[in-house]
Amino acid sequence: MKSGRRKGVASGPQICILRDLCKQPSISYGFRRIFFVSNCLTFFDVQGEPKSEWAKQFKYVDRQPIQLDGYTILQFPRPHLVLILLLSLALTAFVFDKLTDDSEDVRFNTGATLAAIPDASPLLNRTALEIRETKTDPESARGEPPAPAQWIATKSEVRPGDNLALIFKRNGLSPTDVYAISNAQPLGKRLRNIFPGHELTLYQDDAGQLMKLDYASGPLDTLIYEREGKLFTSRQVTAEPDRIIAYKHGVIDHSLFVASQRAGLTDNLTMRLAQIFQWDVDFVLDIRPGDAFYVLFEELFHDNKFVGYGEILAAEFVNQGDHHRAILYTDDNGDKDYFAPNGTSMRKAFLRAPVEFSRISSNFNLNRVHPLFKTVRPHRGIDYAAPRGTPILAAGDGRVTRASRTKPNGNYVVIQHGEQFVTKYLHLSKFGRGIKSGAKVQQGQTIGYVGATGWATAAHLHYEFLVNGVNKNPRTVSLPDAQPIAGSEMQRFKPHAAEYAAKLDLYKSQVAVALAR
Repeated sequence: MKSGRRKGVASGPQICILRDLCKQPSISYGFRRIFFVSNCLTFFDVQGEPKSEWAKQFKYVDRQPIQLDGYTILQFPRPHLVLILLLSLALTAFVFDKLTDDSEDVRFNTGATLAAIPDASPLLNRTALEIRETKTDPESARGEPPAPAQWIATKSEVRPGDNLALIFKRNGLSPTDVYAISNAQPLGKRLRNIFPGHELTLYQDDAGQLMKLDYASGPLDTLIYEREGKLFTSRQVTAEPDRIIAYKHGVIDHSLFVASQRAGLTDNLTMRLAQIFQWDVDFVLDIRPGDAFYVLFEELFHDNKFVGYGEILAAEFVNQGDHHRAILYTDDNGDKDYFAPNGTSMRKAFLRAPVEFSRISSNFNLNRVHPLFKTVRPHRGIDYAAPRGTPILAAGDGRVTRASRTKPNGNYVVIQHGEQFVTKYLHLSKFGRGIKSGAKVQQGQTIGYVGATGWATAAHLHYEFLVNGVNKNPRTVSLPDAQPIAGSEMQRFKPHAAEYAAKLDLYKSQVAVALAR
């Protein structure tokens, strides 16, 4: 038998305990340990002196194991012995009490033991964070009827890395509830993409069963999930905000974005402003110092709190002395678009540039020297330099006649727009979703992404514009207008356009007066 010992250094006399004394085959494992400790300790007093003649056979040693009658003897420090003595007495008293007091029919009976545990209130299962969270009913502020008074409402904010399963687990709800509510029709899938900072309000009855969930997916939108038996139904409620008209004006020194930030416009509003005038103004190449913009837009408030920006109602852009004015109009069908005060559409049938580019790396030039072959080869389009992966947009509505790959063109797309116009897009890194021969596309739809496939020296889009089969310069070709205001709408459009044109003029005059002071 291998000998072993406990490590440690202790002052005072050391005593020996017989290891194999506990190996009694007739005693269970738990009681064997009690027998071992209690019986060994009865041979010695607290000072380590032997209590009986049999105990006197043991020898005191200095932290070295010895052999006695074929047994291996180990030593224990005095403080350890005192601690073992106290634990041994407490454990012996506990076991004795259980063996004498428990009746035979309930001893070690798991069912009886669980049945004796009282049913805790659902509130006891909530974490400190959840108890600290405010119990409110957001539906009262959104026009929804309040939940029954006996339901317990717990508001939980989505944390980074959270998902619905983690939130439900923190609130003591089961995976069955997660599955049921995630499959609620028709909005259950919306809960698979929740975002940090959003709030969920859980409603539970007195038994702790989930009865309802409200998910505030935005400052105005709430998704509501309600129990019906074992399933959940879902719907969306949108609060109507208060709309206040605001006005901004800016003069461009370097770029539209710098001027708009100085004027207090967000990047999102600036992008929307540029999109309104993108058919008339090239915001990369046509901007000059002294250009200016005037914009009327909505600020949205709910419960006296700012929640975002609404529509741009009217705007004017001055580019190199040319004034471009746009009015937002909603027709009888509910369709919104921007029109000039005379009713012509701000849109053109084609985008001037089908990609957000950083520069033009090669212009339309029929006598260009090819950068790879160093020979004069006509360049029948424009090369727009842009980072790899930048989305490429369809210049106009049409049908894809070819989406393929060749050695010189790389990945390329050709779109037919009616009988007269064709656009080509070359050197794509990959095609957009669903782009193939015969597919219909709409203006602004992503048809591919910038790359450097084929005969290309760097990432760019080669874009061609053909009129009746003849290549034209995409930057200078006259683009056809989109459909103007319908004749049946003109009677309603004219007073609407006059109202917002007058508001623009009023604000412009106020700016002029302020600048003149």
